[in-house]
Amino acid sequence: MGTFRVCFCYTRKFNMMELEPPSDIKEIFNKYVEGGGAYMTQPQLSRFLVEVQGVEPENATAEAKKLVEGVLKRRPHIAKNNTKNNANSFTLDDFFYYLFSVDLNPPFQSHIHQDMKAPLSHYFIYTGHNSYLTGNQLTGDCSARLIIKALQLGVRVIELDLWPTSSKDDIRVFHGRTLTTPVDLLTCLRAIRDYAFEKTEYPVIITLEDHLKPKLQAKAAEMIKETFGDMLYRSESDSMDEFPSPEELKHKILISTKTPKECLDAENSSTNASRRRNDSDFEQPSLHKVDELESEHHVEQVDANGYSSSDSSEPLVYKSLISIHQKTCKIEEAINLDLKAIRVSLSEQKLEKSVKPLGKDLVRFTQKNILRIYPKGTRFNSSNYKPFLAWMHGAQMVAFNMQGYGRFLWQMQGMFRANGGCGYVKKPEFLINGEQFIDPKSLPLKTTLKVKIYLGDGWRVDFKKDHFDKFSPPDFYTREDQWTPIWNQEFEFPLTVPEMALLRIEVYEHDADKKDDFGGQTCLPVSELTSGFHAIPLYNVKGDLYKSVKLLMRFGFT
Repeated sequence: MGTFRVCFCYTRKFNMMELEPPSDIKEIFNKYVEGGGAYMTQPQLSRFLVEVQGVEPENATAEAKKLVEGVLKRRPHIAKNNTKNNANSFTLDDFFYYLFSVDLNPPFQSHIHQDMKAPLSHYFIYTGHNSYLTGNQLTGDCSARLIIKALQLGVRVIELDLWPTSSKDDIRVFHGRTLTTPVDLLTCLRAIRDYAFEKTEYPVIITLEDHLKPKLQAKAAEMIKETFGDMLYRSESDSMDEFPSPEELKHKILISTKTPKECLDAENSSTNASRRRNDSDFEQPSLHKVDELESEHHVEQVDANGYSSSDSSEPLVYKSLISIHQKTCKIEEAINLDLKAIRVSLSEQKLEKSVKPLGKDLVRFTQKNILRIYPKGTRFNSSNYKPFLAWMHGAQMVAFNMQGYGRFLWQMQGMFRANGGCGYVKKPEFLINGEQFIDPKSLPLKTTLKVKIYLGDGWRVDFKKDHFDKFSPPDFYTREDQWTPIWNQEFEFPLTVPEMALLRIEVYEHDADKKDDFGGQTCLPVSELTSGFHAIPLYNVKGDLYKSVKLLMRFGFT
């Protein structure tokens, strides 16, 4: 019984619904328990795992044994009440406990299962933008704390903006020409070193936006070498015909940035200087275009004094650390050049303008090279953009503001829950070997995802009693106001490219007189979903996992 005090005068009482198995689960339990018995044996559970949950027959016996032992270990008071003959069996409550347990019955595999021996360009890579920022793009603090959090979530590409201090003798990391407070480069590098492989052993790529003179580039190079040591991957040559694979690069840190100006002298420096002045795709405007906020920081303004020829040896050390070379040219030029394996960056706006005339060229370009997309400069509040346009054209690094929130970030988080959450997701075959862009709307139906949402639980544990409504339990769009909502609703989703489909789920609490209250969300990679009943954990608006909130759902494909 739940009580709510109203106006200090009286209390309202509500019956607390007991959590019990839905009718579908009762029916399926009875189907597999022969003769109407009260216990499901391990062989019966094994059969259920194969026929309903999609477990491979050769694994079902061991999986059934592990599940029974796991449930009874967590419910020792129940195990004691079982008779000797049924000690290794499930009651209906045990069976329901297993099905509604997030760690015993997740919706997809938690281990890495994709081929990790292909070149880096064949993978979508979990990529951060301005990884050091804690808040907005103009006045937010810079901290290694956000870098650590990103790495712990599986992000594999960390971006650092390098700027000289006012005394010109040291290096700070911050968002240039804003009021963001700086953080020391060494602090950021140490954070990356210490947390790079806490979540996954696959490589971390550091993209540097470099605004340094040669002497400070040399200083940055020494910091990088001393901090990372043998963790640092250094290519045997200045350029590669093909990127190495994630498997080859386990526990390695790669540097990706532009080559210093002195190292570009042999590549027609006058042409490159002209590009710097005229190309609007750069991430940070040059000083004479500082008011043009549609681009972000890519190229520093050429210093009025130029670079001293006596310093020409210093950037060579810096250059030797670069394993993924960033080419500072327009995408129209890059796709028509016979280049070694490189990286090119585009703003989200430039991508939108490029997809119609260059769609098939972008797909071909990203089969060998890396394309990084970054947010437009007017996203001062660290918001994000639709990632699917970039993914569908093969872009590997879709850079997101990880400190933000919203549906686009949820989609990004959902995509990289795939493949064991390792931060690398293999691109579909049509993006790896295809000759043109394929519009999903033009493709025939490949499969239909069937979803049934039964019920949810955990809000009464993770939220205060009056969080949703002061005078009653929450109304999650069900017949009764209850902390344990029961929906029993079915949905069907026809899919043409299931390899890239995401299932987004959001829960809201109904309010008649104001905006509905947020109750949780998740985004699931459809290609990873396994058939059958599963427990689905929910996350808050920032993407942090709730401790207890979860849904019971069933998935199927036709």
